[in-house]
Amino acid sequence: MTEFITKRVKNVRNDVLSGITVALALVPEAVAFAFVAGVDPLVGLYAAFMIGLITSIFGGRPGMISGATGALAVVMVSLVAEGNAMGNPDENLGLYYLFLTVMLMGIIQVLAGVFKLGKFVRLIPHPVMMGFVNGLAIVIFLSQLGMFTKTVNGEKTWLEGSSLWYMIGLVGLTMLIMWGLPKLKATKKLPEALIAILVVSSIVIFSNLDVATVGSFIRDGGGTGLEGGFPVPVLETFSNTPLNLETLKFIFPYALILAAIGLIESLMTLNLIDDLTETRGNTNRECMAQGGANIITGLFGGMGGCAMIGQSIINIKSGGRGRLSGITAAVFLLMFILFASSLIEQVPIAALVGVMFMVVIGTFAWSSFRIMNKIPKTDVFVLILVSSLTVIFDLAIAVVSGVIVSALVFAWENAKRIRARKRFREDGTKIYEIWGPLFFGSISAFNSKFDVKNDPENVEIDFVEARISDHSAIEAIFALVEKYHTAGKNITLKHLSEDCKVLLYKASPIFTDIIVEDIDDPRYHLAANPEDFPKPLGEYKF
Repeated sequence: MTEFITKRVKNVRNDVLSGITVALALVPEAVAFAFVAGVDPLVGLYAAFMIGLITSIFGGRPGMISGATGALAVVMVSLVAEGNAMGNPDENLGLYYLFLTVMLMGIIQVLAGVFKLGKFVRLIPHPVMMGFVNGLAIVIFLSQLGMFTKTVNGEKTWLEGSSLWYMIGLVGLTMLIMWGLPKLKATKKLPEALIAILVVSSIVIFSNLDVATVGSFIRDGGGTGLEGGFPVPVLETFSNTPLNLETLKFIFPYALILAAIGLIESLMTLNLIDDLTETRGNTNRECMAQGGANIITGLFGGMGGCAMIGQSIINIKSGGRGRLSGITAAVFLLMFILFASSLIEQVPIAALVGVMFMVVIGTFAWSSFRIMNKIPKTDVFVLILVSSLTVIFDLAIAVVSGVIVSALVFAWENAKRIRARKRFREDGTKIYEIWGPLFFGSISAFNSKFDVKNDPENVEIDFVEARISDHSAIEAIFALVEKYHTAGKNITLKHLSEDCKVLLYKASPIFTDIIVEDIDDPRYHLAANPEDFPKPLGEYKF
């Protein structure tokens, strides 16, 4: 009992400390993604709070962090711009259309969970998964390079001189603390990211260094600060947008794309966290939690979101494992906005960039370089393809493309496995024993095995080592039978699966005479005495 309580207390401490670290890292990320989408910073911050809280409580993956993300923001920017163009400049219609879209996006995600579509993420091949993490690590890295710029007369320019060296030095110090702290025995249990942020922030504040902070970052982006209430009242969205078929036609394509991107990123992050923690999350529950969170976020004026791989890894690496870590991150984020905005605005951007750079190092699958000459060339191609498309386009396009290419490669490789062993009986009957999967990809190879013109009068096709996989295979069998009948030859089929026989019987009555049902084949009998089983076999558990 004492050991149980000790473990619980330890987990609570780790969850709370890691949650605070994540909350600090969430502030600039949420603000940056809000600027990308073309909305007020508070729209991103409140989205991070609401989505983070709801998914932490109800989601299928404890320890995973959700909030406003760049993958969704790049789609939202077009939606907001198009929506604004539909009304007067001062109406801000794009923002209200965004909230409606986020709600519809949430409904689609809930339906995905209800119909248990989340399980299909388990079918994503490993090269696609490695390409996903590599591409996302590159995206996170590139997004942080924007922090090495400043705004001059409304234009972004790279830092130079002392400003650049201060930035590089503070980023390097943050990374050095995070790297070295776990190596000290006395500090192994401390969250290195939080300690690094506090140390670097103290140096900047007490030395009065002129460097970019969270506050200056918000002001450079056009915001006024973190203070403020909810950006949009609940009912204001419905009173400012026409709820009709035209509105649905406008927002539905965006909602569908956002729902797909959100679920793919969330479920693949869930898979990654499963691997890191050696536990298993519930994909369908996560779909419903993400959907419910987006519905509520849209109602209360948030920009929507999904799982965040960077913050999730920060949480896991800092010791966060339970739901409390995500809840703590969301609650502290809200507290920062409401009560400690002036303090949070003093945190140097360099400290947060350093944390994210360490996330990049921890996220990138460095083993992919080592195994490239040890895995099939097609897997290498898929890995590089997914990584590249993630950087160039977005996660949804990258993953779908990777899965399609992997599926085509799999189909091609299996298409080459179809074999036919030929022999003759004493009565002159020619027997074709088919080996391998028969499906759309192997039909051509299957047909090439037969010599209808030169075969004897009686032919038997034995599917004992074959598997009829799809309708194309059934059509191929039907066409082959017709060829033999047209040539005036007799053909019989053996060892077809039950579902295949049913479909062939429906296709044509001729199969009633050519499919052999009563087969005396020792390979299809149990190697046991029936007297050993007094009950029906269905009642036994094997």
